[in-house]
Amino acid sequence: MARTSSGGEARDDASVTKQKKPKKRRWYHQLWDVYQMTRKQNPLVTWWMLAAFVGVVAVALLIGVLAGPWVYALVIGVPFGVLAAMFVLSRSAEKAAYTQIAGQPGAARAALGTVRGGWTFEDEPVAVDARNQDFVFRGVGRAGVVLVSEGPSHRVTRLLDQERKKVSRILSNVPVTVIQCGDGEGQVPLTKVARAVTKLKSTLTRAEVAEISKRLKAIGGMKLPIPKGIDPTRARPDRKGMRGR
Repeated sequence: MARTSSGGEARDDASVTKQKKPKKRRWYHQLWDVYQMTRKQNPLVTWWMLAAFVGVVAVALLIGVLAGPWVYALVIGVPFGVLAAMFVLSRSAEKAAYTQIAGQPGAARAALGTVRGGWTFEDEPVAVDARNQDFVFRGVGRAGVVLVSEGPSHRVTRLLDQERKKVSRILSNVPVTVIQCGDGEGQVPLTKVARAVTKLKSTLTRAEVAEISKRLKAIGGMKLPIPKGIDPTRARPDRKGMRGR
């Protein structure tokens, strides 16, 4: 009887494990999540997608009536109509995502995460105004070094100048571009900051970019302040707590 019980428990454990295994999410599940997120930010996205689909299909049908069998034109127009609707959803979802992160600390770094073309950006800011939560992020690419600030222009200008001078001292012959991300005069909006980086003209080779990245990593990023009264070099573990006492 004991053996039977053990076998039953093993089967029960196996069934529980199978039940707890997460279900694989298909692409249409992710598409539906994107649509739901976008619709919360922009309730008109459904009508825009429908208008794009109907517009493309109507044009294809009109061409088919005038130039050939309308059935073939309809068969070709429907897939293109779906592509048009997906394009509208993609652009609307991108705008909705920017709307969600706008005004939050680190929003500029999140936007820079979409930059491609050989650009690399450090996860942590290289300069910070902790009081006002202004940041400067640094990236390296074929166009040289780019410094992207986050915050009002009258506050981040000093941070940008300090970081630009520091980089110029280390890399005297490397172009350094400064971009202010924000909604103020002369600043680049959050939705366009990634595009502003990709538009920079390439002047360096990949080998030079790799060498620049190594030299910048050697100087390190900014050191966060340590709370007063704590010396990490003299910290000791609580051995009683480790023994459970």
